[in-house]
Amino acid sequence: MAFTSDTEIERTTRRMIDRTLPKEAWTHEAHFAGALWLVRADFEAARRDMPSMIRAYNESVGGVNSDTEGYHETITQASLRAAWHMLDRAAPDTPLHLVLRELMASELGQSGWLMAYWSKPVLFSVEARRSWVEPDLQPLPF
Repeated sequence: MAFTSDTEIERTTRRMIDRTLPKEAWTHEAHFAGALWLVRADFEAARRDMPSMIRAYNESVGGVNSDTEGYHETITQASLRAAWHMLDRAAPDTPLHLVLRELMASELGQSGWLMAYWSKPVLFSVEARRSWVEPDLQPLPF
């Protein structure tokens, strides 16, 4: 789904939060759309609240949150930082859907972007799934 308005971003994020968003709509781009919307409102609140939102959403669509699947703390927190970075670079009045478009066109928008910073064994470890783990290949650029 290519988001063409901030209204679409807000609607999708609110549907994820209230657990009415269909599972197939919670795409890589939708994750970043939600991250941007929440981070623009309050970065610290997003960092604090997004984990429980994602866990609840996963369970609502039949998923589980375990040591091998579902919610992943390091990926979530890295993605929130990436969203904050893109918002910080944009003018304050830039529409979110345009920030999202730029993010998705950048290295950060590629589904494997985290592999430039974390090795696979570290990123997919139980420790990284449960809590923040610093990158082991190179520091994040933001």
